[in-house]
Amino acid sequence: MAQDYDSPRNKDDDEESLQALGKGSQNSSNDIDDDENAIAEDYELPGADLSNEDSSVTVIPMQGDEFICSVCFLVKHRSQLAYMNKDGQPVCKECAA
Repeated sequence: MAQDYDSPRNKDDDEESLQALGKGSQNSSNDIDDDENAIAEDYELPGADLSNEDSSVTVIPMQGDEFICSVCFLVKHRSQLAYMNKDGQPVCKECAA
């Protein structure tokens, strides 16, 4: 559809369209606030009282083919062993790099 930019404008149409845009932006901002609040409810703040919460974590003991890196103290598979330091402590490839 062609637009005639030389024709006089109707101010009522402009005001109505501005009001409609304003209402639409208010509705969308309320939706965003609700989403942010829902997301924030899932996070726990540091130092929060968690004494009434149940923690169900299964701890698996270290396997025979694993070691604890003496630098980062993470449990790694033997394939990640880079070398043993002078004290005989294992060092992983990531820490050796």
